[in-house]
Amino acid sequence: MKRICALGALAACMQPALAVDIKTGDWTVNVGGNVNAYYTFVDCDGGEVGGLALAGQALGCAGKDRRTTIGNGLLPSAVVTSATTNKGGYDVKALISIYVHAATDSAIAQNSEVDVRQAYFSFGNAGLGTFKLGRDHGIFGANAILNDMTLLGAGAPVQATQRGRVALGHIGAGYAYFGHYGQIAYTSPLLDSGVTVDVGVMSPVDDTPVIAGSAYLADSTPQFQAQVTMTVGEIKGWIGAKSQRLDPEAPGTPDLTLRGIEAGLLYQSGPIGILFNVQRGRGLGILADADQGRVRTTHVLAQGTWQQSEKLKLGLSYGQSRNADDTVGTGGLKSNSNVTAGAYYALNEVITLVAEGSQTRSKAFAGARDKMNGIALGGIIRF
Repeated sequence: MKRICALGALAACMQPALAVDIKTGDWTVNVGGNVNAYYTFVDCDGGEVGGLALAGQALGCAGKDRRTTIGNGLLPSAVVTSATTNKGGYDVKALISIYVHAATDSAIAQNSEVDVRQAYFSFGNAGLGTFKLGRDHGIFGANAILNDMTLLGAGAPVQATQRGRVALGHIGAGYAYFGHYGQIAYTSPLLDSGVTVDVGVMSPVDDTPVIAGSAYLADSTPQFQAQVTMTVGEIKGWIGAKSQRLDPEAPGTPDLTLRGIEAGLLYQSGPIGILFNVQRGRGLGILADADQGRVRTTHVLAQGTWQQSEKLKLGLSYGQSRNADDTVGTGGLKSNSNVTAGAYYALNEVITLVAEGSQTRSKAFAGARDKMNGIALGGIIRF
């Protein structure tokens, strides 16, 4: 279970609301982050779907029919520190972020597990573009998760992950987690056509199985990720891809080259926001890279939001993650889906209060179905 929980340590990718800037010589040191907590209650019906069935009792309700947690939402609480300057005509930046979680199953055990998911430096300028070296989130899948309305809330309040880490949003029910990699990445300047290009060479990773044992190891070939983004007026669209060769651990195991493609669209006009994203490939996994082996998986996310007033935003999102192959690695899981309705109220410049209701469903290739109803009430402060 520790492996699945580790997926929740999201980068604090949202810009701090009122981060503190400290000037020292030519450098500006910025300290920001967030703290969040949500009361979640879930009720699970059925426990017959195997594998990574997010709506089942094993994961959705952490082994029970019902469960309550007061813990983090999709984001962990975080402190993000960066230092920026301009040297020799280059904009230079170094960033380190530290993440912690709120909920555990003990009132006396130490809660000192810390994740450092970002530690990189970058340099560039308007003509050259920007180079980044170090550890950061992936390019593939970033637009989906960072524009998910449940990033400020909980989405699917899966108890097996929230108790000891975070809720899942639409991870595993709409998109695969974007992951964190050691990398050398490049972002092009904004071209006259409104296009930017991102490419990254990532440190190769092993498979991340949860149900079956490990079958693949990182090859000598790195993982490659790329994305082309175009912005035209109120519409932003993107096409992305990722690929990595993995070596079988045992003789006779079929070869695996992880391949994924992605396309998405974000439309924001006045109070109306629309998001659509689709990912498809072999070895993408339900949650993370190759967590089900060679299985072909499709992820779809659709979302609509309405800024009802200056302070209140309402939203409805639906996501589905579907396996095409019934293999040992899937544990019989055909699909997870989640629908979340949310209200996000800006109490002031730094605090957002959140109320969400959701239903998560899991289906098996054999026909069994699980259902989890959930609510999340709480808030987040960004500083």
